[in-house]
Amino acid sequence: MAKILLVDDDKDFVEINKMILEKEGYQILVGYNPTEGYKLLTSEKPDLLILDVMMVEPDDGFAMAQKIRREKNNVPIIMLTSVSKVTGMKFGKDDEMVPVNEFFEKPVAKDKLLKAVKKYIK
Repeated sequence: MAKILLVDDDKDFVEINKMILEKEGYQILVGYNPTEGYKLLTSEKPDLLILDVMMVEPDDGFAMAQKIRREKNNVPIIMLTSVSKVTGMKFGKDDEMVPVNEFFEKPVAKDKLLKAVKKYIK
């Protein structure tokens, strides 16, 4: 069973997506902040990371993704965020600022999320 780490401080968002992903047969690990998420990432070695941007600090997800890539960890990262709506600034994946595999604005449709998950979990 593939393991997915979901790191987001919005408990409702986490619970909804946890249910969706568990229904598809995935094992879900949850971190509600970057510290918890990073500990789970290093100890549990998930197959995929779904990451929010704004948690304790407005750029926590960006910083966590950058740290993961600096450490040469190639875990696929799907970033789900409402940062553009809140800041009015446009963001997307790139190799330096947002080194992720997929970048979606919240809310993301269930089918779109599942398609992205299946793309990275063979």
